[in-house]
Amino acid sequence: MIILPGAPAKDLCDSHLRPTRRDVLRAGGAGMLGLSLGSLLHFQAEAAQAGRGGGPGWGQAKSIILCYLQGGPSHLDLWDPKENVPDNVRSAFNTIPTNVPGVHFTEILPNLAKVMDKVTLIRSMSYSPNGLFNHTAAIYQMMTGYTTDKVSPSGQLEPPSPKDFPNFGSQIVHLKPVRHPMLPFVMLPRPLQESNVVGKGGTAGFLGKAFDPYTVYPPGDDMDMGKVDKIKVDDLKLQPEVFGARLQRRARLRDVINAAMPAIDKAVAEHKINEHYERALGLILSQRAREAFEINREPAAIRELYGRNTFGQSCLMARRLVEAGTRVVEVVWPKVANSDNHSWDHHVGLTGRMKNQSGPMLDQGLSGLLIDLDQRGMLEDTLVVAVGEFGRSPQKGLSTSGNNNSADGRDHWPYCYTALLAGAGVRRGFVYGRSDKTGSAPLEDPVHPGQLLATIYHAFGIHPQTIVYNHLNQPRELVKEEMVSGLFA
Repeated sequence: MIILPGAPAKDLCDSHLRPTRRDVLRAGGAGMLGLSLGSLLHFQAEAAQAGRGGGPGWGQAKSIILCYLQGGPSHLDLWDPKENVPDNVRSAFNTIPTNVPGVHFTEILPNLAKVMDKVTLIRSMSYSPNGLFNHTAAIYQMMTGYTTDKVSPSGQLEPPSPKDFPNFGSQIVHLKPVRHPMLPFVMLPRPLQESNVVGKGGTAGFLGKAFDPYTVYPPGDDMDMGKVDKIKVDDLKLQPEVFGARLQRRARLRDVINAAMPAIDKAVAEHKINEHYERALGLILSQRAREAFEINREPAAIRELYGRNTFGQSCLMARRLVEAGTRVVEVVWPKVANSDNHSWDHHVGLTGRMKNQSGPMLDQGLSGLLIDLDQRGMLEDTLVVAVGEFGRSPQKGLSTSGNNNSADGRDHWPYCYTALLAGAGVRRGFVYGRSDKTGSAPLEDPVHPGQLLATIYHAFGIHPQTIVYNHLNQPRELVKEEMVSGLFA
């Protein structure tokens, strides 16, 4: 393939730019990879159209807090209970009214029932499995909008790779960078995980490590409910012997050296070392990032509002980070996906575990977050999303993913489940979509996980089909789905 010098590929196809010589001359070689000149022009035309955006909710979100309920919570036992169904489908929990007439939850969500008027429920989340019946592959889809080519029958994947599609949070901070010295993207209090696959779908992938989340994983096992009080961010502190001015002089010296060593700069360019360095320097010299993690500054009453447990205090930390200027916070449910106790993976012992562990933690932490954000006026431009990778089977004891399930357990169920959204122009006191009489499938308005991500991008003023370039300089859409306009007021 012949290549003549030309302008490098852009992260985005700007509407006022035409194909460069490099674009045109690469088209022939790209055709061998399935990308013709016509395809290239098509992508650029789509990108130009994508830049227009607009419509309900467009650009209203300045930040997002994703409460990621990894493990797959049972919609039937939380916020989509069913009456007049067989005993092996009906929840063991009684239903209670919310403060929105006609909308009912189960009795384990009394606090969330009182704030239903602040949120929208999507009771028609749905997708066909295609190898996505197990956690890792489904998590990857939920976080990136794409499925991987290497899905085993069990759904297990290989570890994270620089070739992966980026986590949606990385895409947001890449396209909507934070303009002040603050951590743009934070993930806490544990990584996305199933078995030994840790972090799949949780990295910046082909965007480069400069857009990876700042991870805050305090010490202690998943049963330690006081983990958040152990958070240390020593990498954001100046060592006593290093003053700010001295550090800045070192930075200038680095710039001089780099200017004299273009070959080295070129060699490390793909790793975006300079972006790493500049961001790290700004954070260290800024007090804002360090203070955001000092959760002990919060009044006792606020800490109690969220619940004195890992999930509740992580939600409070998320509010503090957003208040300080963080763009994206992902609060990952504080238990590995396929595990016991307060994991949402309730193959056995669902009734006791949900009633005494996972249910109360979710109810207090998420309701506390919504109340606190609303009282502070932050819900106007902070998008809150709570969702898992799938729901649970309507029929108890049924095996859908090869797992053994007790009579008091439900297996994985991607065909129908529930997501909660609030803030940033999302309709209040609203239910979007409807499931059938057993919660097995959507009756109205099914929403694919990719559509949920498209809606999140739209809320940030980013068209879902915006083109970014992967590690092979190939154009890729953020997602291949359309946003759901009916979720916005």
